Amino acid sequence: METPEQAAQRIFGERSAFYAASTVHKDPTVLKRVIELASPRPDARALDVATGSGHTAAALAPNLANVVCVDITRQMLAQAEKMALELGIHNMELCRANADSLPFYDNAFDIVTCRRAPHHFSDIIEALQEMRRVLRSVGRLVIDDRSVPEDDFVDSCMNELDRLHDESHVREYRPSQWRQLLEKCGFTVDLIEPYSRQLPLTSLTTDVSPKNTERIHDIVNGLNQLQRKAMNVTDIGGEIYLNHWYVILLAHPKA
Repeated sequence: METPEQAAQRIFGERSAFYAASTVHKDPTVLKRVIELASPRPDARALDVATGSGHTAAALAPNLANVVCVDITRQMLAQAEKMALELGIHNMELCRANADSLPFYDNAFDIVTCRRAPHHFSDIIEALQEMRRVLRSVGRLVIDDRSVPEDDFVDSCMNELDRLHDESHVREYRPSQWRQLLEKCGFTVDLIEPYSRQLPLTSLTTDVSPKNTERIHDIVNGLNQLQRKAMNVTDIGGEIYLNHWYVILLAHPKA
């Protein structure tokens, strides 16, 4: 049986070009907010954990000395390298590594970012502790990830849909759970900023197996009126849309 990390390497290896072009991952509003909260400066060194195709790192790079891009999947790092070359960015370093075993000295970075990845981590505590270890005492951690609201049904339903969409999915956490996780791992939480996007159902079924696609449709079609309202399921021009939830987090190491 595959571990989530093995599944991630397989799935994201196959979908690397899709994520490089993904409008959700390139969302300029979210990237602008992440950069704003990271507060980069010309002499700062940043680490982008689970960089994927490098969108966050590329947005950070012009504002600091250098950014190290870590990912477990070779194809994703290749996409990040391609993006850097296309944009003429020369201060992005690539490193293949797992989020729960970062190959860097303690206190090595001024900024640590991590976007759209923690819901894939099989050991979120270990990954956050590693981020805390490599972050300087006056550093800033900025996370942007898929999330779920403080609602039992939506929590269960959205996590099930995402597991069917991506078999490397582990869990999307509620904002309250994120606070607990960060505090447990030695951070003080400065900001928790939930937001949502209404996206087409195809965002969950593209490049997904026929079996899982059928199951996703069955779940959505089987929702009752109250459940559809909770998931914000609507028909727009004959296409089904539903909510996806996210959260942006800002934290710093506890003194």
